[in-house]
Amino acid sequence: MGSVERAGDATSEVETGDEEEIAGGELAAHLLKSGITRNEMLVAITNRIHAEAMASLPPNVRRRIRALRSLQKEFVDIEAKFYSEVHALECKYEKMYKPLFEKRAQIVNGSYEPNDDECLNPWRDETEEEELARSVQNAAIADSDEKKEENKLAEPPMDPNVKGIPDFWYNIFKNVSMLCEMMQDHDEPIIKCLQDIKVQMHEDPIGFTLEFHFAPNDYFTNTILTKEYSMKCKPDEESPLEFEGPEIYSCKGCEINWKKGKNVTVKTIKKKQKHKSRGSVRTVTKSVQADSFFNFFSPPLMPDDPNSTLASDTQALLTADFEVGHYIRERVVSRAVLLYTGEGLDEDDDDDYEEEEDEECSTEESEDEEPAPRRRAKKHAASGQHDSPAECKQQ
Repeated sequence: MGSVERAGDATSEVETGDEEEIAGGELAAHLLKSGITRNEMLVAITNRIHAEAMASLPPNVRRRIRALRSLQKEFVDIEAKFYSEVHALECKYEKMYKPLFEKRAQIVNGSYEPNDDECLNPWRDETEEEELARSVQNAAIADSDEKKEENKLAEPPMDPNVKGIPDFWYNIFKNVSMLCEMMQDHDEPIIKCLQDIKVQMHEDPIGFTLEFHFAPNDYFTNTILTKEYSMKCKPDEESPLEFEGPEIYSCKGCEINWKKGKNVTVKTIKKKQKHKSRGSVRTVTKSVQADSFFNFFSPPLMPDDPNSTLASDTQALLTADFEVGHYIRERVVSRAVLLYTGEGLDEDDDDDYEEEEDEECSTEESEDEEPAPRRRAKKHAASGQHDSPAECKQQ
């Protein structure tokens, strides 16, 4: 049986005899007329190859394969029930986590001061940390004196009597590569106003909502920005054997009520246009989308035609978007203090150093490399670091 090589390359050609024969036949001609992409045509041809291989088997073997498919369908039904029960369990335990996260928010925002007993970490030796703190403080004092002598502006030290933990979530964004790559310089003053991130689990339909709570700021009037994900956990009636776990079927952001002139998700550009006949030149002002973390709250909408090329591109963006949302839910919210201190960071969060080292060794760069947030999201998804036993995917 032949094979399709380089199926993921849009410019690749079908290279073996069997595929050439099929590609030159009625199937390929029909597919080309239908206007599908070359990759989709290769997938269709590959499926045809497998179908013909099954058709070439003896009738009694094909009959047994149908029996195996029936068994697989029973497995899928049980698997779907497993994932539904897993989500119900997550909802149950989310209610147990809630008081802990509420107290964390109170400590971070300075509305609650923990007592001595609450500050004990019996599993840790605090001696080394205190000695390091003294060393850092002494070094900072010496460094500050040097900067004053050099007439350089030194960052003011943190007030020892400050309430809560200043810039708690902002520092998490800076430490976690996935979030840092999404956050632009113009986002930083807003992220510094972020007071808490909460997760609300939904039982029917299954899913979850991320809530980003902000202090009053100069950028928008919202106090909470939300991102809602809805999933289904039932096999498709027409193709039940394709079921691989909970699938996201809906993703909804929220409207951000930007104050005048403060919308960081758009930028204004000016273009000069020359009149074809008169030769006069005019300047046109146009608003375009700007890179910003806050685009996260405006996910793309799927086109009406799910089989179009645009739908395929949108689906890829939504998949990456969901992986970011799932990571925030599973890692960022649940392990916030460890991401703040650096104890819970992934190895990927040190990739910048490796990339700089690679640049010195090689000047070859891929021009069509994926955007960093999507690349990072896929890397986290591929690493299997999601704590949920349910492996979710984009429908």
